[in-house]
Amino acid sequence: MTNAQLATHGFEQSELTEPKKALEEAGAKAEVVSLESGTIRGWKARNWGQDVPVDAPVKSARPERYDGLILPGGTMNPDRLRQEPRAVEFVRAFFKAGKPIAAICHGPWLLIEAGVVRGARLTSWPSLRADIQNAGGEWVDQEVVCDNKLLTSRKPQDLPAFNRKMLELFAGSDQSKPQIGPTDIT
Repeated sequence: MTNAQLATHGFEQSELTEPKKALEEAGAKAEVVSLESGTIRGWKARNWGQDVPVDAPVKSARPERYDGLILPGGTMNPDRLRQEPRAVEFVRAFFKAGKPIAAICHGPWLLIEAGVVRGARLTSWPSLRADIQNAGGEWVDQEVVCDNKLLTSRKPQDLPAFNRKMLELFAGSDQSKPQIGPTDIT
């Protein structure tokens, strides 16, 4: 299973690295898709964080190649991405294909820009409340919310719950793995 993490400079460091680690420990891949090639720099504790290598620029990344999408937050990262038509279309393609999307903190700004929140129940960093409501979504203040294939969370402190639910959601969407139930064991 290969998943995309859409991010650019200013992503919240832990909101990209911890879900990536959780996916890899579960045997899945997480590839960083960005606006440019090379590396992108994270944001950590009010300062610039680490550089992370980009696996594919969004202009050549193909949504059909990925099983799920992760949208890390940070304020700068999603604000810049939502102004880029290719990034917005990348998000919209996952939604149209019925693939799971996990967004944390300010990451739901991309869901709003892609026009996919109407009628959905979401959470986010509190300052996005009005944005989500104005886009037709229902905002709730909860650690993690899963509405159909949209998984959202509020902040870095919610990452343990976010990662657990992301792994469940993404594993459930992987139709290539054989499903073994209690009646299949002899």
